[in-house]
Amino acid sequence: MRLLIAEDDPRLLKSLLHIFKTSGYTADGVDNGNDAYSYASSGDYDGLILDIMMPGRDGVQVLSDLRKQGCTTPALFLTARTEVSQRIEGLNAGADDYLPKPFATAELLARVQAMLRRRDTYTSSIMEFNGVQLDSASRRLIFGSTSTTLSDKEYQIIEMLFKRPNTIVPIERIKPYVWGWDSTVETSALWVHVSNLRKKFKKLNAPVQIRFAHNAGYVLEPLDEDANTDTENAADTARAAQADAPTDAQTDAEGADA
Repeated sequence: MRLLIAEDDPRLLKSLLHIFKTSGYTADGVDNGNDAYSYASSGDYDGLILDIMMPGRDGVQVLSDLRKQGCTTPALFLTARTEVSQRIEGLNAGADDYLPKPFATAELLARVQAMLRRRDTYTSSIMEFNGVQLDSASRRLIFGSTSTTLSDKEYQIIEMLFKRPNTIVPIERIKPYVWGWDSTVETSALWVHVSNLRKKFKKLNAPVQIRFAHNAGYVLEPLDEDANTDTENAADTARAAQADAPTDAQTDAEGADA
């Protein structure tokens, strides 16, 4: 799940990014309303956490403008303004929830989780493609009676592909979705994680594959029995080695199997 956090207090913004990233979310942070509107307009976010008092545009105006443009991304206002009239103003602008400062981290996470569950009225925690299930609650791939646990980055990559099966997803879209817009991570880190995802599909005997489309990106599709996934894995490994892939991508990628 990818979140956008708009907060003009740099210390609080840093804390919020840390809270959500350590809780398994991908999160981008901005410190003004104009950037919040620009980022949120991309449609690449599952949820918005907005401060109300920000330079540029305030949070209420940001959300109101987004709703006028047809953006349905769920939003939570996080602000020191606690007057009933202000809460009503925010909710009327299209907010899904409202949490006053100061707040407890556990309550913030619980409210965001509840908000995301309500997205599009109801969103199941399980996505399915060609008989293979991705459980967002447990972060597991499931096929038949077998399953395997995913690391945070593996989950975020495969989540994006599950949302767009049989569609080539460009690397330029995957990287910011998983690591954030301001990340300087090398593409080789993505290659390592995709290689490990392929190994997990193979271990499950899952009838799906992640195919690399040259100069385009990755696509999740039904398994082609004639395709040689070992060859693609070897190619990814070779590319990663040539680019000196970060070791944290390798050590983070395996996860525990069950």
